[in-house]
Amino acid sequence: MSSPLPNALRIDKLATPIGTALLLTDDAGALRALDWQEFEDRVQRVVRLHYRGTEMREGGAPAATRKALAAYFSGELDALDAVTVAAEGTPFQRKVWDALRRIPVGKTLSYSGLAKRIGHPAAIRAVGLANGANPISVVVPCHRVIGADGTLTGYGGGLPRKRWLLAHEGAAFQEEPMRRRA
Repeated sequence: MSSPLPNALRIDKLATPIGTALLLTDDAGALRALDWQEFEDRVQRVVRLHYRGTEMREGGAPAATRKALAAYFSGELDALDAVTVAAEGTPFQRKVWDALRRIPVGKTLSYSGLAKRIGHPAAIRAVGLANGANPISVVVPCHRVIGADGTLTGYGGGLPRKRWLLAHEGAAFQEEPMRRRA
């Protein structure tokens, strides 16, 4: 996912059914961040943390990226597979983010399941932290990670967005924890 640091980054806005997305792309067309307009401060933190000294300016995201996102939100759920991403993070974070992209549309995985999938079954908490640090919402589908009991867990864009994304993809999830019968 990671590539050489860009000389410049462009920030663009895209209207979606769940709010205005902020797209941060580099000169090569790779998506470096996708967040929501009300969380623009997080995008700024990503830039300060990982792209210090890189010029950031308003400008359009590549047409192919905008088209893939529009297609996804219109129901072509596999359209995001074509989006090139280049997120900066630790090797462990990038391993988690790569694994997230391999969770099929319409499926979910628990944090422990994701930890096992990347070969670190005891690293459940670290997987959760890496999932939460994912700078590329939707395209790197951190929303597909749910609690071990099938319930929705935190999502940086808010649980209503997570619920919408999972329902849009046809994924099964629980609204409330399952209660054990005595």
